[in-house]
Amino acid sequence: MTAIRREIRFLLNDDEIRLTEVGPNDTLLDHIRLARRLTGTKEGCAEGDCGACTVLVGRLTAKGLRYEPVNACIRLLASVDRCHVVTVEHLAGPDGLHPVQQAMVSEHASQCGFCTPGIVMSLYALWLSVPEPGEAEIETALQGNLCRCTGYQPIVDAAKAACALGNPAEDALVTNREAIAAKLKSFDGARVEVEKDGARAFLPADLEDFAELRADMPEATIVAGATDVGLWVTKEMRDISPAVFVGHLAELKEITEDDAGLTLGAAVTYSEAAASVRRMFPHLAEFWPRIGGWQIRNMGTVGGNIANGSPIGDTPPVLIALGARVILRHREERRILELEDFFLDYGKQDRKPGDFLEAIHIPRPAPDTLNAAYKISKRRDEDISAVCGAFSLRLDGGTVGSIRIAFGGMAATPKRASRVEAALEGKPWTEETVAKAANAFAEDFSPISDWRASSDYRALIARNLLLRFLYETSEVGEPVQLSAMPVPEAAGWM
Repeated sequence: MTAIRREIRFLLNDDEIRLTEVGPNDTLLDHIRLARRLTGTKEGCAEGDCGACTVLVGRLTAKGLRYEPVNACIRLLASVDRCHVVTVEHLAGPDGLHPVQQAMVSEHASQCGFCTPGIVMSLYALWLSVPEPGEAEIETALQGNLCRCTGYQPIVDAAKAACALGNPAEDALVTNREAIAAKLKSFDGARVEVEKDGARAFLPADLEDFAELRADMPEATIVAGATDVGLWVTKEMRDISPAVFVGHLAELKEITEDDAGLTLGAAVTYSEAAASVRRMFPHLAEFWPRIGGWQIRNMGTVGGNIANGSPIGDTPPVLIALGARVILRHREERRILELEDFFLDYGKQDRKPGDFLEAIHIPRPAPDTLNAAYKISKRRDEDISAVCGAFSLRLDGGTVGSIRIAFGGMAATPKRASRVEAALEGKPWTEETVAKAANAFAEDFSPISDWRASSDYRALIARNLLLRFLYETSEVGEPVQLSAMPVPEAAGWM
């Protein structure tokens, strides 16, 4: 019989916290500020967009204790069970300011100061993992932090200066690492069941326990990274009870690379998947860092991006173009679907009551295929797609042998451009062929107008992305690929 613990346990800076009354809608930020009066962590947007609420969360992984910057405003409190939460108050020691804080002071990098604690925490995470970062790495680390005073250059200068003011090896999170890990391990891994005011939250003990919980409570909200569910709570005031949290389940975080391709457990985050994705799908090296900001990539999961069925999710069109499949599970039974067949209609997926997404398999591209993925958004970084297009092409000489084209933002679901594909296959891979085939976009898609883009703009973008793909895979025109931005391996530190 599964052991049950009726409290969540975690470390907050130097304190052990045990809470018996926790609701699924409770946020980490509210607990930090209201219950613990640690008011350095700010609420700016309450949707994971501005970074003022950034804290570090350390969790035990197969490779050891890993710390990551996350958005406390949409991180739900129940999810930090068996974690170490670090706020800005933890940085300064008995000898004064932390090196990152001192660098911010020395470089005059704080203006109004509201965003500063969150910026400090992002730079702290970068300093721990890349003590002497380049400018591109700094900019990537700061993707999820907005400075409304527009004072970014001094902040970048502070990130560079911090390495001269202190040694990460002497930081408390490094020197106390073994003791912290031992304490977290001492918190047993039983199933957690907590509630407040009748609202219930569950943390399964393992994957088998989750499969039983899911089948017994098909109405429950599954919470992985909460980058969407968190907004249901903070913006829509939606009651998500009962909620089952799965981001801690090791079995759902497995990553397998083999000759057949890449298999990701449904709770693998974008940051955790990044290195494998870059190795196996080099064309996604630039695309992947444009999914959210650093904090969002540390929380958001590939499985969650698929399971919520959003027509503007970044990963579904990319994975559809690559021929990905999903593994759905109900108790011990599993079924495999082509990813494109999983999406039935707006907000509707081929998922029966009690089903859950267990894993995603992405086939290794054949050596003779040409692949690309493009994201069009108002902001380059940390923004939702207006249109996302992905392509996979195999040429027979100069003729299209086969092609897969998938788009997000063009229909009620992520969807292939099947009529455009049919118009291209067997034809010469030329500008003339592409121009004619692009007319079939009107048969494949009827995009809507919204605040991100008009329907006419989306239709034009789809045609232009196909033309761009032609130019980048042929001698017709000059390549227009953007230069690659180096991405720090600082998805956390080991």
